[in-house]
Amino acid sequence: VQLVESGGGLVQPGVSLRLSCTASGFTFGTLRIAWFRQAPGKEREWLSCTSGDGTTDVVDPVKGRFTISVDNAKSTVYLQMNSLKPEDTGVYYCAGGPFRQCPYAGSDSFPSAFDSWGQGTQVTVAS
Repeated sequence: VQLVESGGGLVQPGVSLRLSCTASGFTFGTLRIAWFRQAPGKEREWLSCTSGDGTTDVVDPVKGRFTISVDNAKSTVYLQMNSLKPEDTGVYYCAGGPFRQCPYAGSDSFPSAFDSWGQGTQVTVAS
């Protein structure tokens, strides 16, 4: 399983970015794909889920600003981030793991529950 993120960058507060996670090496839709964020000096936090059955969701702290979409034909999961804030700064990772229903419950959202990780893409929000 290979996951490749792209789309990060340096942006000003209030603008939008769309991150992409392109997967290969497995039948897309049989695994779950999630986005995580790791801010400087902080633990990696879970942001969004897909179940492989078309179900998607984002966590409450970013709901209303972040959305998830899936393009099965391109084996890609997108994280659309709007109204970016300085506190959104961090390295964004996508991760793949065994199927779990979205939204993930309990330890299913922990980084340790995922088998495959991309290299990460840096997002910096600053004026």
